[in-house]
Amino acid sequence: MPIRYYSSVFGVAANRSRVRDAGDHFIRDGRACRNRFAATSQHPSMSIGELDADAVDSYREAGEVLVETMNDAREMIEPGVTQLEVAEYAEDAIREAGAGLAFPVNISVDEEASHATPARDDDTEFGEEMVCLDIGVHVDGYIADAAVTVDYTGHDDLVEASETALEAAVEAVAPGVPTGEVGAAIENAIDGFGYTPILNLTGHGVERYDAHTGPNIPNRAVDRSVELEVGDVIAIEPFATDGRGKVGEGATEEIYEQVGDGSVRDRRARQVMEELEAFDNLPFAARWLDSSRSAMALRTLKNADIIKGYPVLKEADGQLISQAEHTMIVTEAGCEVTTAGIHDFD
Repeated sequence: MPIRYYSSVFGVAANRSRVRDAGDHFIRDGRACRNRFAATSQHPSMSIGELDADAVDSYREAGEVLVETMNDAREMIEPGVTQLEVAEYAEDAIREAGAGLAFPVNISVDEEASHATPARDDDTEFGEEMVCLDIGVHVDGYIADAAVTVDYTGHDDLVEASETALEAAVEAVAPGVPTGEVGAAIENAIDGFGYTPILNLTGHGVERYDAHTGPNIPNRAVDRSVELEVGDVIAIEPFATDGRGKVGEGATEEIYEQVGDGSVRDRRARQVMEELEAFDNLPFAARWLDSSRSAMALRTLKNADIIKGYPVLKEADGQLISQAEHTMIVTEAGCEVTTAGIHDFD
């Protein structure tokens, strides 16, 4: 199928210097961007724009669970460890923390950009590869989404390119700033390393029980964009590559999402539909299903337009991809990064 603009991880898009003060803030152009958290209880409950205090607290709590899980899981990634071990560790840790999974843990290797998660009983081991680890957590439906890159290929500068681009994007975020301006900051940073941003992947808005909404945050400068508003919750995720900067769909598909209702005659498909109720219409992995014979049931549900699948996205030239991602709330002062603590610049 033709390459489309994707809002990674799931869904298709429609259309300065800094110093740290004594209070764990980044200061830029007179605006403060809170960038680290202790326990949520140490921050006063407050509304931000149209977000009430309970929603803000839940976004923060989801971020805290994500940061702890991410920092533990990334340390597991090394040659000889299986992808399934890391994915199941992270997913179990999130559940044990009392939170939910906003989507299956994504483990993208080398030319893979998104939608890659291990299959049931997958014994694939990490090698000397570039590994992007993308995790989503929700608390009462309020989502944190973040990603890091672990490199064993010797391309440290490619990893630095996406992280520097994310830092530049965070510094650009404020009410009234066009999303195209954020995209320009990302593109300029990646270009400065001699690499190319993935042009048909974007960041995205985050709403309750919906990890991919508007506004889209491009990874390049665009003329037509929307202005950020106080209370917007956004996930910014630069991807950098030494390829041409486009992704397309591969053949592998392990992540699905319910998109409709209906009835089917197949017994196994009906059993899977009952299991889907536990996922709150959020994306799920085939390996989460109880039945080891669920593959045929999933095909039946796809053919009935009850679920859709998300094929792995791959760089068109088969070149390496690095990724860095944070979730943040747009505030009057700039932004509050709910997933701070996973990147060197945090």
